[in-house]
Amino acid sequence: MLKGRSILVTGGTGSFGQEFVRTVLHKYPEVKRLVVFSRDELKQFDMAQEFAKEKYPQIRYFLGNVRDRDRLRRAMEGIDIVIHAAALKQVPAAEYNPFECIQTNVMGAQNVIDACLDCGVKQVVALSTDKAAAPINLYGATKLCSDKLFVAANNMKGKRDIKFSVVRYGNVMGSRGSVIPLFLKKRGEGVVPITDPRMTRFNITLEGGVELVLRTLEVMWGGEVFVPKIPSYRILDVAEAVAPGCRTEVVGIRPGEKLHEEMITETDALTTVEFADYYVMLPSLKLWDIDAFMRAHDGRRCPEGFNYNSGTNSDWLSVEQIRELIRAHVDPAFEP
Repeated sequence: MLKGRSILVTGGTGSFGQEFVRTVLHKYPEVKRLVVFSRDELKQFDMAQEFAKEKYPQIRYFLGNVRDRDRLRRAMEGIDIVIHAAALKQVPAAEYNPFECIQTNVMGAQNVIDACLDCGVKQVVALSTDKAAAPINLYGATKLCSDKLFVAANNMKGKRDIKFSVVRYGNVMGSRGSVIPLFLKKRGEGVVPITDPRMTRFNITLEGGVELVLRTLEVMWGGEVFVPKIPSYRILDVAEAVAPGCRTEVVGIRPGEKLHEEMITETDALTTVEFADYYVMLPSLKLWDIDAFMRAHDGRRCPEGFNYNSGTNSDWLSVEQIRELIRAHVDPAFEP
């Protein structure tokens, strides 16, 4: 699929970017070029220790910011595929510095779109978040705007041979700032902070997020928002899995935080199609034959009243399954 193709990843030094690079170099060694585009030279230096050019001549490290349209254009010369993972993601920081978040997540998204259109890119996949569904914080609102921009970019491509699509998923297991690393740190103190005992979250691994993006590149027609079918967990089960015997302390939900993650709202479901392993939210403006799209991938429309919410999900992780995932994806030496 990626043989002989050139790929650029914005935010390429982040958790997703690094895993994407690792996967592509392993599974598609005949990729022509793999460009890591990010604004942190130290992280690029660190990545270069693992992915040295001597061993991986396909890789390039390109310093830049998605706020800089000219730099994006220069970086995208000769690029076939763009994966847009760059974003400001911390909810409290976004609330305190709203326009900084807007400049990166909204204006930066449009800069990526414009550069892709100008440079002859063929496929673009942008990463979204559950917080973009019925957003209640600024970060979610900016990512919803970003999603709309990438979907609408298909309306302005003219005769260019280019497709834009979006992938949306929830909590990434073990990512920086997520709950499992926090609990692993806190369990040594004998007390684990719980925001709310009713809280639930979807769970996806970094590898799962990368596989979703690669799958999207295979099946995208342009304008879709892909949502994976993934399990949920209860926050109390995570606490039990990580720190059995520790006391839990309820600290309250943080500003802008939801009790349950939602990736497809009841309104979104009116234009959502279900497939074996994922859902697809269709573009609001018809870009292609929806019936043909469903036949091509064996899909069916979601029933009226459907929504995809971590609290009402039918697939749940047990305490032992959470422990197995921690060993496999966070800390191989983990013992409860």
